[in-house]
Amino acid sequence: MYAAGYATKPRTPLRSDRALRHVYRWALVLVAALAVMLALSRIAQGGEAAATMVVQPGDTLWTIAAARYPADDTRMRVDEIEQLNGLSSPVINVGETLRLPA
Repeated sequence: MYAAGYATKPRTPLRSDRALRHVYRWALVLVAALAVMLALSRIAQGGEAAATMVVQPGDTLWTIAAARYPADDTRMRVDEIEQLNGLSSPVINVGETLRLPA
């Protein structure tokens, strides 16, 4: 009764085992390459440790940057401190802990 259905050829050809192994091999190579790139990027990011400091009365981002990095452009260092700490303005409070770039 249903024998004719089994005798007909499938509409889409099935991939051979060899072709599937080839696809799996390339997928494995791609995943391994991505894992290596991710690991290397994390190692590179971890190379610069940020120091911390507690804000004292009278401290501003400008005075902190000028004292910590006397040879550098103070404006650039203030921007880096703001970005590192997620500050949207240069306002800081006494007792606040700031991360400072290395």
